[in-house]
Amino acid sequence: MQYDEEFWNAIDRLVQLSEIIIDRPKGTAHPRYPDFLYEVDYGYLKDTASMDGGGIDIWKGTEKEQIVDAIICTVDLMKKDSEIKILLGCTEEEKEKIYQTHNNSSCMKGILIRR
Repeated sequence: MQYDEEFWNAIDRLVQLSEIIIDRPKGTAHPRYPDFLYEVDYGYLKDTASMDGGGIDIWKGTEKEQIVDAIICTVDLMKKDSEIKILLGCTEEEKEKIYQTHNNSSCMKGILIRR
C-alpha cells in the first residue's frame, strides 16, 4: 500500500537525518535493573522526541547493511505509555532477542512489525 511505503520512507529519513547515540552497548547492564543485560546495541536518535520524553529508541544490529526493516511497538503498564522502537540492521536472531526483551514481563508487551 502507498501509505505503508510512505511510513517506512519517513522512518528511513528520520534515521538518516539523526545522529544515532548508543548509550547501552551490547553486554552492558540496564542502569536501573543491573540483572538485565542488553543483547543488542540500544540507544536513541539524538534531537528527536518519544513518549517517555527522551529520544526515539533504536536497536542497532550487526548486519553489514544498516537498513530499517522493522519496528517494535511497546506498551508499558508500569509507566502507562506506549512507544515505537526502530530496528536498524538487525539479524533475525537479534530481532528475536529484541522481541523477547519486550515480552519477558507481565508489565511490558511488544509487537514486531516488519517492513
